[in-house]
Amino acid sequence: MKTPTHSFKLSRPESSASTFDMCAVIPILALAFSTIIQRLIYFSFPPAPGLQGLLESRTENRVFWPALAAIAVVLVIQNRSRVGRLTLPPNIISLLAYLAFAGASVSWAFKPEASFTRFVQEVMILTAIVAPAMLAARTADILRGTFLCFAFAAVVNVLLIPGGYQTIAQYGSTLVDIGYQGYFPDKNILGESAALGFLLSLHELLYPGHRRALGMIIAVIAVILLFLSSSKTALGLALLAPVLAGFTLIIARTFRVSSAIVLVVMVLGFFVCSRLTGFDTDRIAYMLTGDSSFTGRTTIWNFAETEIARSPFLGWGYQSFWLVGSDAPSIVDAPGWVKLMPNAHNGYYDTTLELGYVGLALLLIFVIASVHVIGRVAEHDYRRAWILLSVALFIIVYNTLETFWLRAFETPWVVFVIISVEAARYWQPSLLKAPAHRSRPASSVGSGRLRGTWRPRLGARS
Repeated sequence: MKTPTHSFKLSRPESSASTFDMCAVIPILALAFSTIIQRLIYFSFPPAPGLQGLLESRTENRVFWPALAAIAVVLVIQNRSRVGRLTLPPNIISLLAYLAFAGASVSWAFKPEASFTRFVQEVMILTAIVAPAMLAARTADILRGTFLCFAFAAVVNVLLIPGGYQTIAQYGSTLVDIGYQGYFPDKNILGESAALGFLLSLHELLYPGHRRALGMIIAVIAVILLFLSSSKTALGLALLAPVLAGFTLIIARTFRVSSAIVLVVMVLGFFVCSRLTGFDTDRIAYMLTGDSSFTGRTTIWNFAETEIARSPFLGWGYQSFWLVGSDAPSIVDAPGWVKLMPNAHNGYYDTTLELGYVGLALLLIFVIASVHVIGRVAEHDYRRAWILLSVALFIIVYNTLETFWLRAFETPWVVFVIISVEAARYWQPSLLKAPAHRSRPASSVGSGRLRGTWRPRLGARS
């Protein structure tokens, strides 16, 4: 498509449909493996129970991720002409800084060998997602591929309902059925997957034809799975996140500020109000569930705070606190049942445990930068920005109860990286010259820096 020679018109987009691009396929394969293939392998061939199973190195992981990372590197080499034209947005730069600091922490880690192995796994997964997605053609719709992965997972889990796959918890001497888990290891993971599928299906509902029909079917299935899994937190956040995302984007557009600023002000406002009124997260949890301890998580968090105080600035090293042997501080120092925990059930506590307050600062910079870049997407495609921010907020908040940040094989982390890179693709100057997906006729824009000019609408249509 030729660039217009004057500033008041933009040539009509030529593309009429999403195209196949191997660079866009690689990130979706990474998601499909972590969400579907790997989970079904575990379902068919379960790992050893308890901590031993969590420590096992699975053959499929040792084969798939190096192969996918190698393919990604080959694609980057083949498309090196595109690499030179890329402009890295702040969220990708901050992600690389966060990752680099995690790699540096291997040198002071409690168990350097375990930390190094897990860091290499993380590098392979990020290589398979970030580099190809940034090089993908503008007409490749990575977000829709993400939805289709969760749609397939939802359908498979519905088909397994007659099998009665439930999560069984022991309370004293009694075994209790606490929710349906499908092919996932426990019901909370099913809840996360169903919630993400529900959010992505909302985006499909905005388009006519078969996209809307499929989105409606998956939305209904996702809600059914959320109720069957008894994942109250996932259900609540799945309903809250789209509302909060829409409100954030409206405020940002009205006052012409970054969506990241709006979100930071909202978070700071909540903390100030909770301090003044006593209406804090503990009270909210008690009102919603009758349990202010977040199912015992406060005991784990109290232990995490004491261990953070022992190494506050640099931490214990990347993934070198939990699950690193019988002499690990998580075993030696932890009280009672906390010794059996694989993590702190809070991504922010775990980041501080492993990388100290420096690592936590780098994480928060990455998260804030991602929200800012997603806000920029709204200038070109409001619907896409809304769903990207909805998914981002779901994962950001859910990390207060589970640990996903910089966790190689965790699906929410893979999804967060994908939506961050999807938003980053809109940062490229060429997006004002070509559509990211199936285009519509150019429309006038009456506000902003390009007031009076013509820009294409970049939303996908079927």
